[in-house]
Amino acid sequence: MYQLTARDIRRRNRFYVLQAVYAAEGHTSRQEIARATGLSFATVGNMIAELLDVGVLAELGYDAPGIGRPRAQLAVNPARGMLVGVDIAETSIHFDLFDLAMSVLRSVEIPVDPEATQPDDVAELIIRGIHELTADDSDKVLGVGLSVPGLVEPEGGVSVFSPYWHWRDVSLKALLATRLPHPLYLDNPLKASTAAHLWFGAGRDVDDLIVVTLRAGVGIGVVIDGTLYRGVTNSAGEWGHTNLVLDGRLCRCGRQGCVEAYVSAPGIVQTLREIDPTSTLFGADDATTIAAVAAAAAREDATASEVVEKTGQYLGVAIANLVNLFNPRTMVFGDLVANLLGERLLEVTRRVAAHHAMSDPFAAVTLQLCTLPHNPSSLGAATFALEGFLADRETFGSIAARRAIRTTTP
Repeated sequence: MYQLTARDIRRRNRFYVLQAVYAAEGHTSRQEIARATGLSFATVGNMIAELLDVGVLAELGYDAPGIGRPRAQLAVNPARGMLVGVDIAETSIHFDLFDLAMSVLRSVEIPVDPEATQPDDVAELIIRGIHELTADDSDKVLGVGLSVPGLVEPEGGVSVFSPYWHWRDVSLKALLATRLPHPLYLDNPLKASTAAHLWFGAGRDVDDLIVVTLRAGVGIGVVIDGTLYRGVTNSAGEWGHTNLVLDGRLCRCGRQGCVEAYVSAPGIVQTLREIDPTSTLFGADDATTIAAVAAAAAREDATASEVVEKTGQYLGVAIANLVNLFNPRTMVFGDLVANLLGERLLEVTRRVAAHHAMSDPFAAVTLQLCTLPHNPSSLGAATFALEGFLADRETFGSIAARRAIRTTTP
C-alpha cells in the first residue's frame, strides 16, 4: 500500500486550505478555514503563510471589531497568474482562460474538421487556440490543463485510447510540449468534470459524489471520502461501456448494449430514429436534434416526449445500478444532454431509478443538475493546472525550506 510522504501530506493540506478559501466565495479567516478543513490552527497557519509567500492568497485587512480579537481576512489573489482549460470534444475544442479566482477572462472555440483528426491535426488546433487565447498574457500563464476524451495516462500525458478518433497510445503531451512554454496537465472529461465539482461545485459539501457526464460519450467521475477515485490504470468511471441491454444496440466500442449506446447524444438520436424515422426534429447534428427534442417536449409533442421518456428509462436503470454500487450522497448530471433535456429528463430518471434501486441508498441520494457557471470540463482541466502549480516542488519546496531555516536558525 502506498504511504503518504511528508511532502504529500503538505501538498494535500495546501489543497484543503485553498479549497476552503474558494468555498468562502469572497473572504475568510484562518479560524474559519481551520473549522472548515478540520486541520489544526498551526497547520492552517503554515499553509496560509506559504500561499501568501507565493502570492496565491492576499490579506484584505481585518474584520469589524466585536467580541475577541479582529481576524485577518484572506482571499484568493486573482492577479497572481492565469490558467488555461481546454475541453477537447468530437466536433470542437473549447478554450477558457481563467484568472486565479477561476473567473473566465476569455474564451475561444475552434471546430474540428472530421476529415482531419490525426494527432498532429488536433495538436495544431490546440496550439492555435492557446496562442489565440493567451495573446499577450502568455508569460502570466501558470499552466494548461487539457481534457482529452477516452482513456488517458496523466503522468506521461498519453491518450491511451480515444473512441472519437480511434487514437491509441498517442503522446499528446509530447506533441504539444515542444511548442508551448507552459506546464501541461492531461486527463479525461470524466476526471476533469469531477475535479471541477470537488473544488467549486457539489463536491465541496459532500464526501461521496458521482458526477455523470452525458455528451457524445458518457461516463462518471467517482469521489469517495472526498477523494477522486481513479482506479489502477486511471480508467475508473467508464460506466458508459457497462452493459445495459443484453444483445442490444451496437456501441462504438464494438460491444452491444452499452449504456452509452442509449443515453449519449448519438444514442438519443438513435432512439428518435427508432420512434419516428421521418421526424422533423432531426437537425444538422446530434446537438441540434436534441435541442429540437427538448423544445418539442416542452410543448408536449408526443414524439419528443416519448424520446425523453425512453431515454429516462434507460438512464434510470443505469443510475439505480450506480446507487446500489456506490451509495453516494449526491449525483450531479452535466454536459450536453443534461443541459438540453434538463429537469424533464431528470424527473423520469428519478422515477425509474427509485423503482430499481435499493430503497435505503436511494433515499439517501440527491440527484441534481450541474450548476457550475462554466464548462465543467475546461474548468476541471484548469483545476488540474492549478493543482500542478500548488504541487510544484520548485515553488513551494523552496518556500518551505526558507521558512524552516527562518524558524530554526538562532
